[in-house]
Amino acid sequence: MAQHVRSTINVTDIVDHSPFTPLHWRAFILCMACLVMDGFDVQVLGYTAPSIVREWGVAAATLGPVFAAANFGVLLGALFISMLADRIGRRPVIVTAALLVGVLTILTGRVTSVPQLLMMRFLTGIGLGTIVSNASSLVGEYGSKRMRATLIMYSGVGFTGGAAFGGFVATALIPLYGWQAVYYFGGAIPLLIGVIMLLALPESLQFMALRGKSPAKLAHWLNQVDPSLKATPSDEFVASEENKAGVPISHLFSEGRALATLVFWVVNFMNLLNLYSLASWLPTVVRDAGYSAQTAVLVGTVLQVGGTLGTVGLAWLVARAGFVRIMSVTFVIAAISVLLIGQPSVSLALLYVIVFIAGWCVVGSQPGLNALSGAYYPTYIRSTGIGAGLGVGRIGAIVGPAIGGMFMAAHWSTRDIFLAASIPAAISAIAMFSLRCVVGTDLGRVTDMPKPGRSG
Repeated sequence: MAQHVRSTINVTDIVDHSPFTPLHWRAFILCMACLVMDGFDVQVLGYTAPSIVREWGVAAATLGPVFAAANFGVLLGALFISMLADRIGRRPVIVTAALLVGVLTILTGRVTSVPQLLMMRFLTGIGLGTIVSNASSLVGEYGSKRMRATLIMYSGVGFTGGAAFGGFVATALIPLYGWQAVYYFGGAIPLLIGVIMLLALPESLQFMALRGKSPAKLAHWLNQVDPSLKATPSDEFVASEENKAGVPISHLFSEGRALATLVFWVVNFMNLLNLYSLASWLPTVVRDAGYSAQTAVLVGTVLQVGGTLGTVGLAWLVARAGFVRIMSVTFVIAAISVLLIGQPSVSLALLYVIVFIAGWCVVGSQPGLNALSGAYYPTYIRSTGIGAGLGVGRIGAIVGPAIGGMFMAAHWSTRDIFLAASIPAAISAIAMFSLRCVVGTDLGRVTDMPKPGRSG
């Protein structure tokens, strides 16, 4: 009987050169489903707030701290829990977070006071922040080096699509069953997805090789990626990247990564500040400009539709021209379009077009920033890198609506409000232009890679 010869298999090379197999599709679809529920849940309070205010008889401003608490929870999840995934794996963290989000969202439908609502949204936010960074990371780690950034961006369509889907669900359920039904529906989805992921979601192959985890499972999944390998648990599995000890976030600033990390943080902060300012106040500004409430809501919807299509379009462009070049131009267009929204001479028809472009550039670019981090950072700190950028960006998400509210309270003109809102996009453009000097490449467009190999 022939004896199996122990071989050394470079997992990174196999992943970088493998075609898109059913295992890739499984990881991509499940992670995208995670991001759909994440987008739904992040926006659900905005959809249900008017009904909650009316039923509880409280002022709308009373829910301000609740919005802030939810964003603060997302910040903590993205910044700190994501580091756990770089130690124990993406799969257990994503599955646990999804199940917790499901339970907490259902419990939110049972709250009867603002303090209870605040606590539920804060805790749910921690889970949501954990999911988005780790799902994006896992998608990237199942893509080849050439396709990694593109796949992360395409998966980001799930987040923006989930946010839009939540609006349709709220519109259908609230008149019939009350605002609580939206939370029951929104909680059931992550519970279902969490159970499916528990049964079917694979772990990152490169992470398993780096950490020396579960050689039997690693061999099984590698054989699904490349059946010609015939890998066995007795083989030695290695990754091209070096595993490092220590605090993961410190590695974001080591080995020449400090400047790039700071650029990522600046752009995430500025873009999420802009995104949440627009999402929070654009309908109100449009309403105050004399348009109907229905028109104001439609303008806000156009912003999200532009973001969803923008994510797809930018992913296609980045794959062909590189990250830095495309994202730099995108933020220039974002600054111009946001500035034009506030011009009093703009007709309603033209306003829809401008808002769509702003959504394409501002909302659509956020998944691109996640993908940029995924393309830049190595496996052992990828979740930490994406999570840290999102965490810093979430500070902008908290600050942005507050600044917009101050402008509104100070009775700034529409022109001045959107002039101020264009500044973060302009700063993002400058930061992205500088990134090529920092990293020396456009990122996301890779043509020269070593051939895969197996020795033994």
